[in-house]
Amino acid sequence: MSRLTGTTPEAACANALAEQLQALAVARGVRITTAESCTGGGVSAAITAIAGSSSYFDAGYVTYSNATKQRLLGVSETSLETFGAVSEAVVCEMVRGACRESGAELGVAISGVAGPGGGSDEKPVGTVWLAWGSEARQQARCCHFPGDRQAVRDAAVREALQGLIERVEALQIGTEDA
Repeated sequence: MSRLTGTTPEAACANALAEQLQALAVARGVRITTAESCTGGGVSAAITAIAGSSSYFDAGYVTYSNATKQRLLGVSETSLETFGAVSEAVVCEMVRGACRESGAELGVAISGVAGPGGGSDEKPVGTVWLAWGSEARQQARCCHFPGDRQAVRDAAVREALQGLIERVEALQIGTEDA
């Protein structure tokens, strides 16, 4: 932690990514949303820490429980029972639901096992699924982040922001190619 600013290197990195995301999203006129589980609103917090974020971000969903994923985002009970909350299917449904409910053109969803407990042989601590996309199309990736609970959450926030930046950069202006 910096004695001068009171911020950790991880937070400073997330802030820099959020600033970059804001500049791109505003320039391209893209509305962004989030659907978070294991990060507990960390991506939304990084985005809204930057003044002016309301120009492209107006809704984030923290859906920690399965019931809330279903109720707020329309995640299917079948996906939760078949694949589990930490899965490609569920994060794709989460981002689709967040975009549908918020009207955003682009979103990110995150669900993972931050630890220290809760892991399994199939999904050990540090396993995090992320999906980026729109109501129409999603891309998902599974990451395995090392460290304690906070390190996993911080890494997931940075990965989510970086993925949003990459997708906003790739957008063709005037198309719906999220």
